[in-house]
Amino acid sequence: EKIPDMIWRTRSRSFDLSSRALIMGIVNVTPDSFSDGGSFLDPRAACKQGLKLVEEGADILDIGGESTRPGAEPVSAEEEIRRVIPVIRAIRSQTRALLSIDTMKASVARAALEAGADIINDVTGLRGDPQMPALAAEFRAGVVIMHMQGTPRSMQSAPTYDDVVAEVGEFFRHSLERAVASGLNPMSIALDPGIGFGKTPAHNLALLAGLKSFASLGRPLLIGVSRKSLLGHLANSSAMEDRLWPGVALTALCRERGARIFRVHEAKPH
Repeated sequence: EKIPDMIWRTRSRSFDLSSRALIMGIVNVTPDSFSDGGSFLDPRAACKQGLKLVEEGADILDIGGESTRPGAEPVSAEEEIRRVIPVIRAIRSQTRALLSIDTMKASVARAALEAGADIINDVTGLRGDPQMPALAAEFRAGVVIMHMQGTPRSMQSAPTYDDVVAEVGEFFRHSLERAVASGLNPMSIALDPGIGFGKTPAHNLALLAGLKSFASLGRPLLIGVSRKSLLGHLANSSAMEDRLWPGVALTALCRERGARIFRVHEAKPH
């Protein structure tokens, strides 16, 4: 389905997403991410994983040094920088693929942008660090604004909404207004409903069913369901390997419903 002129501007390149979509491959440089914690903590292993994802078709690599899984403990900015910057430098020297920094701290985002990143992916939707909007504007970075209820440590304790689709839509509208007031180009912004971030399985399914209601905002939608517990819930299985194909199916479904960026652990099947 072609959407009229859906341009996404990142720091180094612009994309017309009206008739194509992008794969964002996940590179977790953390000891405690829920599905691959510690696997890529060594910068060489993380760099190798990133290049493999690009080879398999990822357009963007999302590099993060702080786990945002439910119950995760915060990490200091210094530690986060120590984890991600060597990885960003190494990957940047070997590929033109877009690099995204997955962080809620402006100091980490600045170091990443200085090392060659193109996009800021902020799970707090630019609300966590007051410096973040101005930083994104200064570097003309692409920005992903995600919706989360609560914080990673607390978000899954008892998420409640009267109408999750309407409330996330309202959050997106306010966030776009705030971002533009901070000097961000609206064309640089993508929106992520934050599947699994302060949502029950029922909330997640309602959001996936209601994706078309966000089309009026005119910004690319990013969907991240890869390996999340929602997929285990749908597959009625606790095995991580049983989450791959339901995730691929959701990529296809959400693509049809207008989503344009897919954050995944395995680039090729998606």
